[in-house]
Amino acid sequence: MAAAALRAQLNAHIASMYATGSVDAYFQQLQSMDEGSATTGFVAEVINIFLNDADRILNDIAGLLNQPEVDFYKVDALVHQLIGSSSTVGAKKVKLACMQFRQSYVAKSKERCLMALALLRNEFCDVRNQLQIMMQLERQIAASSPM
Repeated sequence: MAAAALRAQLNAHIASMYATGSVDAYFQQLQSMDEGSATTGFVAEVINIFLNDADRILNDIAGLLNQPEVDFYKVDALVHQLIGSSSTVGAKKVKLACMQFRQSYVAKSKERCLMALALLRNEFCDVRNQLQIMMQLERQIAASSPM
């Protein structure tokens, strides 16, 4: 596929990410850091760090919730960390799901936390897939562009 067609596909995909609420204005700021700078690939690196950190945090939360006695203080710290991490890349859906999750552990309800974690995982998976598609399109554009 020609670079112009790939670029159009990428732009449509990014517009869709905004329209569905997957990302917010912070994502746009992050993208602008890559444009016209010597740090090409910076956005992909930041996104990969976010994806790895978020996956680890979600697994850590699940581990805490599977304990006989849940340490809600540790759950709070991890969710707060995930809110910060998702904010740095503009992962709006993840951030909103984290805020909903907070209501569950404030109530100290393990069952509500497990349901909120399932929702949070779903939102993270959706955002992760959208970001991975975007990065794949960017790699295809780079590969098809003349050097």
